[in-house]
Amino acid sequence: MTTASLSTLMTRMPRRYHAGRAEDAEALVAALDRDARTLAVNAASTAPYLLGLLEKEASWLQQAAEDPHGAVARVIGTAAAHPPEGIAAHLRQAKRRVALMTALADLGGAWGLEEVTRALTDFADAACQSALRAGLTPQIRRGKVPGMTEDDLHDAAGMVVLAMGKMGAGELNYSSDIDLICLFDETRFDRDDFHAARSAFVRATRTMSGLLNDRTADGYVFRTDLRLRPDPAVTPVCMAMAAAENYYESLGRTWERAAYIKARPCAGDLEAGARFLETLRPFVWRKHLDFAAIQDAHDMRLAIREHKGLGGAITLPGHDMKLGRGGIREIEFFTQTRQLISGGRDPDLRVRDTCGGLDALAEKGWVPSHAAEALQDHYRAHRMIEHRQQMVQDAQTHLLPQSDAGFDRLACMVDMDTHDLKADLRTRLGAVHEITEGFFAASRAPAPARDVPAAHIFDAKVLDRWPSYPALRSERGSEIFKRLKPDLLARLAAAGKPDEALLAFDGFLAGLPAGVQLFSLLKANPQLADLLIDIVSTSPALAAHLSRNAGVFDAVIGGDFFSDWPGEDALAAMLQAELSREPDYEARLDGTRRWAREWHFRIGVHLLRGLIAPEVAGAQYADLARSVLRALWPVVGDQFATRHGPPPGRGAVLLGMGSLGAGRLNATSDLDMIVIYDAQGVESSDGKRPLAARLYYARLTQAMITAMTAPMAQGRLYEIDMRLRPSGNQGPVATSLGSFESYQKTQAWVWEHLALTRAAVVAGPHDLVRDVEQLRREILGSGQSRAHVMGEVAAMRARIAAAKAPEDIWDAKIGPGRLQDIELLAQGATLSAGQADRAIASGLALAEAQDIVRSGEAATLQAAYRLAWALQCATRLLSAGPLAVRDLGQAGTAFLCRTLESDTLAELETQMQQSYAQAAGIIDRALGAYQGREDSNEER
Repeated sequence: MTTASLSTLMTRMPRRYHAGRAEDAEALVAALDRDARTLAVNAASTAPYLLGLLEKEASWLQQAAEDPHGAVARVIGTAAAHPPEGIAAHLRQAKRRVALMTALADLGGAWGLEEVTRALTDFADAACQSALRAGLTPQIRRGKVPGMTEDDLHDAAGMVVLAMGKMGAGELNYSSDIDLICLFDETRFDRDDFHAARSAFVRATRTMSGLLNDRTADGYVFRTDLRLRPDPAVTPVCMAMAAAENYYESLGRTWERAAYIKARPCAGDLEAGARFLETLRPFVWRKHLDFAAIQDAHDMRLAIREHKGLGGAITLPGHDMKLGRGGIREIEFFTQTRQLISGGRDPDLRVRDTCGGLDALAEKGWVPSHAAEALQDHYRAHRMIEHRQQMVQDAQTHLLPQSDAGFDRLACMVDMDTHDLKADLRTRLGAVHEITEGFFAASRAPAPARDVPAAHIFDAKVLDRWPSYPALRSERGSEIFKRLKPDLLARLAAAGKPDEALLAFDGFLAGLPAGVQLFSLLKANPQLADLLIDIVSTSPALAAHLSRNAGVFDAVIGGDFFSDWPGEDALAAMLQAELSREPDYEARLDGTRRWAREWHFRIGVHLLRGLIAPEVAGAQYADLARSVLRALWPVVGDQFATRHGPPPGRGAVLLGMGSLGAGRLNATSDLDMIVIYDAQGVESSDGKRPLAARLYYARLTQAMITAMTAPMAQGRLYEIDMRLRPSGNQGPVATSLGSFESYQKTQAWVWEHLALTRAAVVAGPHDLVRDVEQLRREILGSGQSRAHVMGEVAAMRARIAAAKAPEDIWDAKIGPGRLQDIELLAQGATLSAGQADRAIASGLALAEAQDIVRSGEAATLQAAYRLAWALQCATRLLSAGPLAVRDLGQAGTAFLCRTLESDTLAELETQMQQSYAQAAGIIDRALGAYQGREDSNEER
């Protein structure tokens, strides 16, 4: 048998929709031939789910595209035969591959509807077979199935899985649930063994369902529904065939008859399943012409419409292509009802699939040929639209888009202009409704209109200037926003102070350079609008960041935006995995910026929403910065080594200083660092352009600074401050381990030793990390007198006070009794005690232990420090510069008061003044005893 490649089979080409996703896809499918590559790129540009599949299965696709039929058949065959061990991961990989190839074959017209649905159904059969085997094997091995051994696994010891609905008909849609009924042949067991056997089959069924249905890191296989069995509220998930037969004979309903038109055995004991279906034949197929089924089917249609609220005229946005007027279900009901009417007398009408059923009905004269042909054409077209909507996010949806952007996407997927697509949909839906409604002769009155509350009257001058903003200058952006605007205004009107909220949103909108993507996102996810309004009303700084980086909203809908914080190690691993997928150095730098920006935004939103406290936010900002440094340092090193060779000796570490070392940053913190290297006597590197060791590490450090601070396409990462290195700005940017040790032990000022109390190695080779930390502890533990250290601290405090006064009460960092003041005292106490603990709380406890402060005063200072930190963290989220409290709106003021647990701004101001004064008084008294006792500069 000759094989045909994907490119050979293609008959159409989807259009490119999303440029960013297209660029991402290009890098994944470069090895494909031109047509297949274009198909894959364009397909991925229309659907995030397809791009995700490409990211995982691009290498498989390269070979599979040469023979798509054969490739899918091999995947299905392997899935069916896979042993129970490792089956969950294997089936999920197989699902990705089948989903990817069927999508491309469908979008490219390489396969028709029947080929697509058959491939999906065949895989579902194979998955059920393997999952059933995996569920049943341990039951048999443990002797839970009486009288059965592993030799009975070939027919599942008499258990069968019936595929219902679209799976039974071989018509699975792209993101379909699978409806299953699980039964077992009770005649294979002695009466006394019945209950034990049923319990084992129930456990096997639950295992099978979990293997298919449960979401893991690899995804899921199929959403599985077992509720079509008889009386599911009271019956076990696997029941005896005799019990099921008794139910249908006495209590079976028309909808269950219709369901069994499509039923077939798909896994387990296929022969027993076929026998069971034969016993149900009189129930499903009545001997007489069953016109009573028409009313039953009509009642079902009305019940579905009523339940789903699908009455009224056909309107395209949000129209349900499955259950709505003129939709797929109307064609299926039309076909199945006619089959039920006459199928008892004519076995040729007992056809499972819809199009095959229409063919049979037309051939037998039960449906006019032109009507059958029209419904088949509309059915295939409807299913094509349904599949494409499901491809976007792998969602079990049957709804047409709500927005113009969604229709544009759909039009790209079917290679049509949006206007033509909408016209075609209206024509088809109307035609289906006309054909089927004439048969059922029923309709439903439209639902009464709901009362709409009066809207807030906003300042027309503000609204009138919106069309002039950059984000609304494009026709597409303006069009989407026009549809979005009423909902946004309604949400703004619901704010505590609508006019303040409007002005805040106006400022955000004015700074937004482009709006199509954000407006489309808000239209598709209305809940994001509330978050946006909350942000822009509360934090001008965060709003300005958001207007420049609206893509961070993508993170909100990724699913884990509000989950638990992963921690530094997990973050570093995530970023390393992200960077490993980037093709080159510049892409890695941009990727780091994009990734860090989303996590930075998440911390800010969590703090803004009160989901985390300021102390937690400080730790999370530090985790994020450290994870970036840990992931990026080796990337920069590898890039530098391509020109100058590997690092001479043991390499270099990044020593975090200040807040970075202490693990407490805020939204706008710089990163204080020192680079320490150990060349181990190696004079120069060995590369294309060798460099002397000292020069090598100096330039490597500069490369890292550039990597962090350069304003690339995705912005900056962090500002870097290296003034705490030996000799400050006059010293080399990278210091050898030997020089660092010598300097710290013989030349360093006391303030430099104080800085070491908060230092921590962030990144670098493990052995060098260990040695630098050991050296830090050795230096701090060298034993300096309390009088000497605290005298220097007192002098430093005086110099700081003389050099810079606090801006105002809201400046929590600099000034008596504030952050820097308390930190200085704690660091001095840590150094004078010869300790190396970085926490301010530990330093304050040491101050009390050494009688630098009185009993109980450490707790007072710690409380003052926590309060000042909370203020600092909150104000930096609200504003990148000094906080203008008078300009804070209601939302910003409420956030500030809530975060610092005060009822009013005036109460908070009083609270801060009292806290500063109390802490300053303690420190004044504590350091007063040491004032003037510091050594001279010559006696460091």
